[in-house]
Amino acid sequence: MTGRAWVITAGKATRIPPEDAAHAQGDFVWVHLHGEGEAIAPWLRGQAGLADYVVEPLTAVETRPRCDAIGHGAFVNLRGLSQDELSSADPLASVRLYASRGHVHSVTRRRLSALEPVIAQVESGRIADPGDLIVAFATAITEELDPLIADLGDTLDACEEALDPTRIFEQRRDVTRTRVRAIGYRRFLVPQRAALEKLGTMPGDWLGADDRLHLSAAADRAARMAEEVDAIRERAALIHETLTDLRAEQLDQRSLQIAIVAMVFLPLTFVTGLLGMNVEGIPFAKEPWAFAGVVALCAGMSAGIVAWFRRRQWIGR
Repeated sequence: MTGRAWVITAGKATRIPPEDAAHAQGDFVWVHLHGEGEAIAPWLRGQAGLADYVVEPLTAVETRPRCDAIGHGAFVNLRGLSQDELSSADPLASVRLYASRGHVHSVTRRRLSALEPVIAQVESGRIADPGDLIVAFATAITEELDPLIADLGDTLDACEEALDPTRIFEQRRDVTRTRVRAIGYRRFLVPQRAALEKLGTMPGDWLGADDRLHLSAAADRAARMAEEVDAIRERAALIHETLTDLRAEQLDQRSLQIAIVAMVFLPLTFVTGLLGMNVEGIPFAKEPWAFAGVVALCAGMSAGIVAWFRRRQWIGR
């Protein structure tokens, strides 16, 4: 387990050891812990003096974005990009925050990319209260996710513009990969929007009017990203179906070509097999022009079959 803490007074942040946070004096104190829940839970109960009903959601293993009123404060779980390698089914790391008047405790199990920008805002004096801190996390997370989701849309745009029957398998892999990532992001963006909206309307004197406005803006941005992810998922499904149709059409064309070739050579095979029998009585067997005659007959039959196919529009004119 690793931990950091800051005491903020009149917009000025001073870094302190986490063990001194319980007795620090200021406008509010932020304690951030990083590690597994089994190592963090005893510290939260002992050093921080938090109740079990607060420690449990802060150290839970499986989490989704949510917001709940707990005691005199609120528990908020947000999801953002991570510097660690995560699975495609769970592509975002969580930050769990318990905020009340004068205190914020946050916990991460994976390295959260948005953490350092938030720390920079705290140390530069731009965070004045717990509401500002949560808004900073929500804003930093959405700002990092926004261009990533836009890239998914650009990938589908490129696939739509360059549909190529000769690159079907490669394009299907790209579309499938994009769709899987979109589904993974949507799993957390939709509840994250709801969590931010709920926090913005939650009663509490530790949230200022400006904080509620900023939370509403972050919720709107999360809603827009969730809608874009839904559109990406639907577009990916349509492109995948189009590529499947192109592949089926390609197979149909090849099957038709094979069938046409077989139809052309089937009567020729019959004629050559009939005349190639090793028996007496084959007409013109002793004539010098017999071979040329058979060749001419086969060529005429082939031309007649091809002409008939063209007339029926089974092959191009």
